[in-house]
Amino acid sequence: MADERTAGRGPALRVWRLLTGPPLRARDVVNEQITPVEGLPALSLDALTSVAYGPEAIIVVLAAAGAGALHLVLPVTITIVALLAILVFSYRQVIDAYPAGGGAYAVTRANFPPWVSLVAAASLVVDYTLTVAVSIAAGVASLTSAFPALISATVPICLAFLAVITLLNLRGLGEAARAFLLPTMLFIIGLLVIIAIGLIHPLALHAPEPGRSLLPARPLEALSILLVLKAFSAGCSALTGVEAIANGVPLFKQPRVRRARQTELLLGTILGAMLLGLAVLADRWHVGPRSGQTVLSQIMAMAVGRNWAYYVMSLTITVVLALAANTSFGGLPVLASLLARDHRLPHVFSLRDDRQVFAPGIWSLAVLSAVLLIAVNGNVLTLIPLFAIGVFTGFTLSQSGLVVHWRRSRAPRWRYRAAINGLGAVVTAVATVVFILTKFTAGAWVVLIAVPGFIVLFVRVHRYYGRAGRALRLGKIPGKPVSRQVIVVVPLANVSRLAEDVLGEALSISQRVIAVSVVAGTSEECGEREEEIRRQWSQWDPGVPLRVLRTEYASVAGPVVAFVNELREAEPDKQIIVLIPVAFSEERRYRILHNQLDLVLSAALRACPGVITARVLIPLHLSEAPD
Repeated sequence: MADERTAGRGPALRVWRLLTGPPLRARDVVNEQITPVEGLPALSLDALTSVAYGPEAIIVVLAAAGAGALHLVLPVTITIVALLAILVFSYRQVIDAYPAGGGAYAVTRANFPPWVSLVAAASLVVDYTLTVAVSIAAGVASLTSAFPALISATVPICLAFLAVITLLNLRGLGEAARAFLLPTMLFIIGLLVIIAIGLIHPLALHAPEPGRSLLPARPLEALSILLVLKAFSAGCSALTGVEAIANGVPLFKQPRVRRARQTELLLGTILGAMLLGLAVLADRWHVGPRSGQTVLSQIMAMAVGRNWAYYVMSLTITVVLALAANTSFGGLPVLASLLARDHRLPHVFSLRDDRQVFAPGIWSLAVLSAVLLIAVNGNVLTLIPLFAIGVFTGFTLSQSGLVVHWRRSRAPRWRYRAAINGLGAVVTAVATVVFILTKFTAGAWVVLIAVPGFIVLFVRVHRYYGRAGRALRLGKIPGKPVSRQVIVVVPLANVSRLAEDVLGEALSISQRVIAVSVVAGTSEECGEREEEIRRQWSQWDPGVPLRVLRTEYASVAGPVVAFVNELREAEPDKQIIVLIPVAFSEERRYRILHNQLDLVLSAALRACPGVITARVLIPLHLSEAPD
């Protein structure tokens, strides 16, 4: 099949193949599927790297009530880890019950009215886009903090990271997972070792810390249930990405369900250990917010000191924060393909490309994320208020859907499972409401507009496909095909070998061929040119009638389209084919010098329903032509 893989390959395609890799056969797609360990960098980096900002979000909120409130960071984190356990349990059940992927969308589609599944899908699309933007912006912010000279290039660096991640995913998720595996393992192992050292024997506990404390001299806000809820909801940003594995089950090697469940459990165990370890250290060392220092940076410095290990780990965190965007590239294309199969998105989203990936979903996510990064100038603080609302909406809906699922299926221990999922639905719903109320004016209102916007898109696309299906009578036996006589229209600029070859092709299709030539200018100029063309045509005498179309405008396509439309109206029972001659040079650098008529006329004829437009390639053997 080498000819099939290389047919028509030009320089641009060869470069693209070099970047994305050669086409894959359907049987080779197993090589791009992932294992549980590869599932961590492919689908879990978003959740794993959230330890860089989740605990800090809790501490920043609690700090408003003064240093005395910081002791609550541990109980709040324990509550979040308990919720994490519920979510991991829940999404392992989602993987079992809905192995085709789709996560919250699949659960709600099966257990609720259609509009609920659309809310879940829209929330996930928004969340995936924000995850890419937040992850890349956070990684670049960490980089520019270390190298302030790069601050002016924040947006280009963000877009460069996005381009690399997009390209790796176009090569296949397996390629991306393997490329990101080393920094992911370094991040996980390094951070767990730092936590262990901090718990057993910290090396620089009393070393001076850079920056100044941001704890207020007097409490800015009273310690209250609302403040604790705000801290809890802020810390829940550490749970974003937990759902991505259930969304991307089809991306795993067989047996997919077992491998996906293993990855979900692996993610929950590692993330829970990291969150608890960091919370214990933050509570033990009374870590508070400081200028120019993240909470994670303070904990690492106290545990191992500001030496080579600290800087290696800081650089690793920068890299994996940016690479965490890969979670969305694993989840959204699969979700978009399911929506397309349900006629909620254009069907192109359900098609795989030569690399057996859902390229339209990857490109769409890249474009949306790039627009968002440019719009906020790569500022992660602008994006944070928008973050997590979409995913927690999905959490709530999927948990609620599983409650309905267990009540319907009456599987073993269904009451216990339904109770766990019901508790999870209540807790995540509370977190979602708190997110919306506390972050509405800070930008959360954008999400509340974007989600309904996507729902309207899904509804309108579905409505169109329904109307198109009825118009095409899909699912019904059509009538017998009816043949029609053919009229072939051939636009020509002059008498040449090009005209000879294309008229030969036209006569092989039908004996009724009409050549048309357009002359433009004033009446006198048109008359002179028409006379010359007719004289040449009469001298050649190809046996085909010639119609000369006059116009005072510069457009050549307009008169041809008008003639074709007149012919359609005069003979509606005939099939009209327009053959456009195309000069095809052996040498690629000369091809741009030809075929301007082809480009203009092909585009104009698309507006003529029922007309077949075809291009006839006429090779130019320049090497045989005399100088």
